Amino acid sequence: MVHVYNCHPFASQQIVPTEQEPGLVCCGGGALFVVSAGGCKIEAFLLEEEGCPLICRFATMGTVQRILHKGLAGNQDLDDFFIFPKHQELLGEMAKDCGVKVSLEWTGMESESRDNLAITYILYRRFAPDFFQGCSVEDTHLHSLQLHPMFTNFCADGSRGVEPTCVFCFFSLPSTGYVYSVRGGVEMVSAYQYPEKAQQAVLTDLFLHIITKNALQCFSVRCAAVAARAEDPYIDTTMKACPPITMEVCALRIQLFIGLKALCHNRHHIVLLTAADVETKEDTEKATNRKSSFAKHRDPSEMGHGWNLYVVNTVPPLQLYNEMVEYSKKYEETNPLSQSCLHLLSEAHLLLRATLLAPRMRNPELQLAFQESCAQLGDCFSRLRDCHLALPYYKMSGLSVTEVISRNRCLSVSPCGYGKGFLFFLKHSLYDETMEELTEETANEVLDIFGAAEPSQLPHVIASPSMVRASPGSGLAHLESLESITGPAVPLTLSKAALALRMGDLQLYRQHMDRHAEMLQVYGFIEEPKLLLHGRGHAVVPTPLARHLMESQDGLLVAALVALHENNKVKLDEADLFFQDLCGKVSGLQGGPQLLVDFWEALLMASSQEAVIQELLFRLTSVYIDRVACRDSNGIKPLKTADDLINSCSHFGVIYPWVSILTPAHFNIVHDHQEDLQKLQSLLCGPTLDVSSILPLLEQLPDEDNAGLSLHVLCATKLGHHDSSIERLLDCCPEAIIPYANHELQVNKRALWWQKLLPELCERTRAAGEENTILLSALKETLVVVAMELNPLEFLDLLPEDGTAEFFLPHLLDCSKRNLMT
Repeated sequence: MVHVYNCHPFASQQIVPTEQEPGLVCCGGGALFVVSAGGCKIEAFLLEEEGCPLICRFATMGTVQRILHKGLAGNQDLDDFFIFPKHQELLGEMAKDCGVKVSLEWTGMESESRDNLAITYILYRRFAPDFFQGCSVEDTHLHSLQLHPMFTNFCADGSRGVEPTCVFCFFSLPSTGYVYSVRGGVEMVSAYQYPEKAQQAVLTDLFLHIITKNALQCFSVRCAAVAARAEDPYIDTTMKACPPITMEVCALRIQLFIGLKALCHNRHHIVLLTAADVETKEDTEKATNRKSSFAKHRDPSEMGHGWNLYVVNTVPPLQLYNEMVEYSKKYEETNPLSQSCLHLLSEAHLLLRATLLAPRMRNPELQLAFQESCAQLGDCFSRLRDCHLALPYYKMSGLSVTEVISRNRCLSVSPCGYGKGFLFFLKHSLYDETMEELTEETANEVLDIFGAAEPSQLPHVIASPSMVRASPGSGLAHLESLESITGPAVPLTLSKAALALRMGDLQLYRQHMDRHAEMLQVYGFIEEPKLLLHGRGHAVVPTPLARHLMESQDGLLVAALVALHENNKVKLDEADLFFQDLCGKVSGLQGGPQLLVDFWEALLMASSQEAVIQELLFRLTSVYIDRVACRDSNGIKPLKTADDLINSCSHFGVIYPWVSILTPAHFNIVHDHQEDLQKLQSLLCGPTLDVSSILPLLEQLPDEDNAGLSLHVLCATKLGHHDSSIERLLDCCPEAIIPYANHELQVNKRALWWQKLLPELCERTRAAGEENTILLSALKETLVVVAMELNPLEFLDLLPEDGTAEFFLPHLLDCSKRNLMT
């Protein structure tokens, strides 16, 4: 269906001063070329100047059969036709199967262009007349064919880019016309049903112009809708919108001319050739009353002037846009919910889009008109179907939320009240972190709007950072009314608690917070994160409720942020900023506020994302090392002790027995740092931490005391450096060597008992004498293990050659007995 609107896309017209009757015309590059009716003479005129002055006039070698301007666009003012049994359409690569062979015709330029030219099949369509429906063969006659490129990328000097954004294939029959998009896939964009038979048609970026026998007609096109989507990936999202490609086309104007014969177009000019029978009534009477049997030949100068060549100037797009907007208001006054009003506003919007897609046409006046067009479409969708489109159009309009509310306040006097589209826009805008902060008056009005239209949204609305100036008393009253209808719900109760806190009523705040268990409150914060924090990215700000929870229920606050992270409501870096802003300088601990470290530990227990786990392990290890190295404490107690983490988090391992010997539970350091040390040791004893990633951090921690020694030996052991670890323990804490060996020198490391540990102990015991009972005891325990593992000959090979073999005889005897038994 084609809608008809009596708009005025055509402005003034002027007659081209041709010397002889035109036969063929074409235009391009700002010039009009006219072939005389005899076909042997061509005149060129300048279209851009008043009066279309003559450029040149020249004769041709023979009769001109056809004339086209160079470029991708051209019309062919095709004579052959065929009858096929049925309609057929082949798109893209499938068009190769049409059975029609196409070959390039060379004109002597093949040496320069042969390598740059190729044939690509894009579309094949045939038409068959339906005689039973009154369709004749003439109705399938193809009279206009055009390949129309649309450029939106222009160079700095104003010249268009090499590649068009879109390419359209247009062809027309006497009664119908078709537009296909052929770049990036072939698909039909629009089909036109002409009110009367067309003789010729031409497609432009803005319009489709056709001529019938006695009228110039102007139709809307969808080129801008296609180009906009090809150029901007954000079209058809909540950010941006554009009228659909499938929207029905409309006839904007029918301008009468007598005897139209040919049509061509260039920029903002339409060129028309008319030729009519202008024989006067007197001439007819004279011919009737002639008595003689022969006719007198008249000189052409005596005959009437039966043809004209017109240049019709099209109206500037902005002027036509304004007329279409005024026209749409008539529909709106008659029926506010009329689809015709929306249709005409959409056509006007596409007209501006097509103009703005050319960078050279971008000017402030057009941009303002475009934004106003978006606002008008937003107004339409705020109360019509497809209400979700109100959001992107209002966003594109540049209007503030306050201005949109004001516009819809005027519209709400209608029986329908506030439309669904407006509520959709307002709801999403309130969730948007970039929305402006509303004044108290406007914020209270928003509460009233949702209280009447969508009360279920009130907890989310009240939590919006844009609503911080809303009256807490008014918000509490609305929530009380909602609760009386729906019953208690956790997000609703938390919202009431936040409002009570803003009012300074701590008793009412505690009353609401005590209504639900902490785990249910965590779920409530997942539903409405803005109760705890506002902003995103680098602009995260804790709410007053979050600040109060830090003082009163820090465990709940940490659990809530962990849940928000795990439900993709808060990123890790955003949570860092949240706690740093929340704690400020309250915590002077190394590595950041203690509450932030508590959050990392809690998140490590809950997260299953490998990248997050590795990041948290590195952060926690850095904090623990910093604190153990600096050894200063401010007395802030962590939420989780080392034992808590070992028992509840798989990434923290049970501390090895030999480590506990180095640093027992009552080790001589500050208690807080004893916890940090044990947490660090537990991570190193756990299965997940990549030890090599923290080696640079250990450089700040000396191994002169047992705390540092335990960490360095743990890392070395994890990396497989058992030899150096054995030497370090024998040097600094020999009482830990046997527990170390029993734990670490197993399976494929078993041979180190006699290859490394036994020689070291023998040498050190001999050097120390019988005074070092620790080394002597360790040597005896080592010999027991070696005697159990080796046969007598292997054991003898290990004995030192210093005359002390009698010391080893009991163990050699045990070795021999075990060997006899096996």
